[in-house]
Amino acid sequence: MSHDVTAGAPPAPAANSPAKTDATVRAQYEAMPYPPRDPADEARRLVVGTPSHVLEINHYLCAGRRDFRQPLRALIAGGGTGDACIMLAQQLQDLKCPAEVVYLDISEASRAIAEARAQARGLRNVRFHTASLLDLPSLALGQFDYIDCTGVLHHLPDPQAGLDTLADSLAPEGGMGLMLYGEYGRSGVYPMQDLLRTLSPIGTAPAERLAMAKRLIRFLPPTNLFRRNTFLNDHLSGNDAALYDLLLHSQDRAYTVPQIVDMTKRAGLRLVAFMEPMRYEPTTYMSDPQIGRDIATLPFLERAAFAERLASNLRTHVFYATKAGYDTVARPEDTSAIPVLREMDAAALAQGLRPGTPLVANLDGFPWRAQLPPLASAIVSQIDGRKSIAEIYTSMAMRGGLPVWDEFQQQFEQVYVVLNGINHMLLRFRS
Repeated sequence: MSHDVTAGAPPAPAANSPAKTDATVRAQYEAMPYPPRDPADEARRLVVGTPSHVLEINHYLCAGRRDFRQPLRALIAGGGTGDACIMLAQQLQDLKCPAEVVYLDISEASRAIAEARAQARGLRNVRFHTASLLDLPSLALGQFDYIDCTGVLHHLPDPQAGLDTLADSLAPEGGMGLMLYGEYGRSGVYPMQDLLRTLSPIGTAPAERLAMAKRLIRFLPPTNLFRRNTFLNDHLSGNDAALYDLLLHSQDRAYTVPQIVDMTKRAGLRLVAFMEPMRYEPTTYMSDPQIGRDIATLPFLERAAFAERLASNLRTHVFYATKAGYDTVARPEDTSAIPVLREMDAAALAQGLRPGTPLVANLDGFPWRAQLPPLASAIVSQIDGRKSIAEIYTSMAMRGGLPVWDEFQQQFEQVYVVLNGINHMLLRFRS
């Protein structure tokens, strides 16, 4: 009996079908792995970021009480060229944590770079898989204590289905670190994407699409929203992969804070923190006392939504979410908490905190200034990652001239709010 191999073949996916979109996204990252990374650079630096820094995971998802002597399983869903995977695996290996970090990505080219980076570091705690996160049910990888998914869900045809799939793979007391594009900070991106689909439709050779994008950018009128958005700079780096990812992606959407809250709730998750926290406080951006008092009464997530609209420059939303029904964030009210500075030298930071001089930062175009209490420098100089808040007070008291405990505690919390707000200070407890 003869067989017609064409007759039994599945029909080609429609131009806008999920399968077609997935194939187009996969092709993009095979041709242009993103972000660009050279495994040789691992010898001189570790790329650190947020989410998925081990101090953040402990602080925001484990109330600072994670015992890293116990096993931990982590999934990096959409691992790309490996930044989150390599950072977390290296930090867990340094802690001698019996951990397994599972890397998952649709791109073989991206995986090859991530694997080479892990090999360059001698990491022995990473397993690599090439697949979509939507394939998790069939991969039978088990449940995870922590899941990272950054810059991935907003490229899926159905982001909610993607988050639901991840939530199903999360252990009952586990948590996630996620990143989604921010709608207001990406003002002008989506009209530009539409223009470029008209000038150079999806399916055109990538080199031709890149050339057209560069040409269009050069000749944009001064009134164009994309040209006026000074917070976007991916296209200014000179890297084709970054430009393609920003303006030529075949599947891309952005979110507001309320949409993220709704999305996490639908997945059975509870959003516990946005990063950096002070970017999501309205009082960061304005000092009117009456408005400040009115806003202070709003719940956390409503304040975050207000701050997002007020600032209008949040290009991405990084946040932590958990399944657990209890509060998982470490708090400074417990004076047995140990403050830890993230990638900062305490002595150098303390030296720069002069009384009466505000702490200054540029928040994507917004000049942020924070006043610190008189004891800020002395407190920060005592932070060594070993002393608790109470022990810092005792150490300072031995030097004399220290105010009573209540005054110290009040000033410590003021320092904590500022430094935690810009992701410089986190808390942990002794195991």
